[in-house]
Amino acid sequence: MSAQCVQRSIGRLQRQFASGLKLSGNRISGVISPALQQRSKLHTSTVAAATGFQVERPTRFVALNNLRDVKGARKVKKRLGRGHGSGHGKTCGRGQKGQKSRSGNSKPGPGFEGGQTPLTRVFPKRGFKNPMRRELQPLNLDKIQHWINTGRLDATKPITLKSIFDSNIVRFKDGVTLLARGAEHFTTPITIEVTKASQLAVKRIEELGGRVVCVYHNRLAMRALLHPEKFAVLPKSALPMTAKLRRVYEDPARRGFLAPGIKDEYAPESFNQERRTNPNVATG
Repeated sequence: MSAQCVQRSIGRLQRQFASGLKLSGNRISGVISPALQQRSKLHTSTVAAATGFQVERPTRFVALNNLRDVKGARKVKKRLGRGHGSGHGKTCGRGQKGQKSRSGNSKPGPGFEGGQTPLTRVFPKRGFKNPMRRELQPLNLDKIQHWINTGRLDATKPITLKSIFDSNIVRFKDGVTLLARGAEHFTTPITIEVTKASQLAVKRIEELGGRVVCVYHNRLAMRALLHPEKFAVLPKSALPMTAKLRRVYEDPARRGFLAPGIKDEYAPESFNQERRTNPNVATG
């Protein structure tokens, strides 16, 4: 840049900031003008009188060329395994051998006893947890009669697991077993679908002209039955998977829905025979 251009730029800065900038060789120096100093003092005294705090004019202005991160905000990553000259080569600062030099062993999990056989493995295990277990909730006849008398259950329609769940007579997840407590107070003929039923409960209901049908539901079928709003397409109910369950639901004495005498006469409403679209769910 020529000296004439530099002088023109300095003149523009002098007019803009009213300062005493001047060119001395290749260096630029300047002194703030008395008018600017007086204006700064007046402003400082006014702000100090109003707020009680003394305000000083900044000596350094924030610009894009002097922005910096807060000290400690950025940390240089330690580069390991880059030779002896880096100071973190070969063993990478972990030392020689030992537990802390191995990857994944700096923070052992719960139950770790320093290599000693942990207590959870010292003692032998007993028994097993059956993955096919079902926790059936009991439902007695006297409670059903009370729900019918108060209008919470409709005895003119088949009482399914869905209506039992919606009426809040009993809360269940895997199914319901029908029991005969209070059978002497039960006086209404009903058709009821449950997971399991006792012989005395079946006898009392059939004496009044009703019907008991035991229906099998796996977890998916039970979830689709109790919460159909969560399914755009209702899944088909599965048949009993094990031989033991098939014998239970094919036994006429236990009123299984697959028994020869019951299968031909009654089709359970809670057992979904085919995969179909749920009309209660709006599809986009």
